[in-house]
Amino acid sequence: MRVFVTGASGWIGSAVVAELLGTGHQVSGLARSARSAERVRAAGAEPVIGSLDDLAVLHAAATSADAVIHLGFKHDFSDFAASGATERAAMETFIDALEGTGNPLLFASGIALITPGRVATEDDASPYSGPDAPRGGAETLAIAAAERGIRPVALRFAPTVHGAGDHGFAAVLAGIARQTGVAGYVGEGTNRWAAVHRSDAARLVLLALADPDAARVVHAVAEEGNATRRIAEAIGAAVGVPTASIDPDDVEAHFGWIGRFFGIDMSASSDLTRARFDWDPTGPTLFEDLAAGHYSADAAA
Repeated sequence: MRVFVTGASGWIGSAVVAELLGTGHQVSGLARSARSAERVRAAGAEPVIGSLDDLAVLHAAATSADAVIHLGFKHDFSDFAASGATERAAMETFIDALEGTGNPLLFASGIALITPGRVATEDDASPYSGPDAPRGGAETLAIAAAERGIRPVALRFAPTVHGAGDHGFAAVLAGIARQTGVAGYVGEGTNRWAAVHRSDAARLVLLALADPDAARVVHAVAEEGNATRRIAEAIGAAVGVPTASIDPDDVEAHFGWIGRFFGIDMSASSDLTRARFDWDPTGPTLFEDLAAGHYSADAAA
């Protein structure tokens, strides 16, 4: 199968590209810089030069592929509305390109605030729709587009997709702990964050690609939810600083942009995903990766 991947040189995308190539697929990957292009090429895939704003490039690449796996996203939390607008335009472009083909469109999504106050499941519809919604309402848009002759699958990743080399949320929190000298959590730290190892997430993406009609939503979640206080304590132990509660009024000053996420509950079940795709996460847990030193000062240097 010819598969076009956005975010191909990124944290999750590069692991997905390796899985695709290892199972015999032909892969092209979006690359917005010469450095990204070299990473894609070195992995064994064909670079497609462009960014998520280059809609003509996205359309041409999707049209020439048998499937699209859209994992790229502008992680500019200083202007999240603009990031959402870019996501909306990219998804509309992919839908237009794939209309009537029956080809799969797998795309990154998340579990944040899908079901505030309780554990989210795959059967919970996203509450966000419309171009002004978070991430441009892309999940609702794409799933509704199934009637246009495509096969959409929302890949709802846990907020912590961890492992050696991670530069995502867990790494950001570890960096803040080193900078401030405190591994903080918000309030009582009882809100929970789901987690999944990068290798398990990548393997699940391939399972969803192989059977895109098994579910419109999959949860890349190995651990349903770890209390953020426990996460902070593990980060503190990993980087050698004390743990402390941060008053909700001081969250932005202490954490910066990530504080708005670290203070909310992002827990989710993956029971349906495991049953539908025979997926059994086997990678290390978040706490095992933290204890292994992947987020220590030496690892970050």
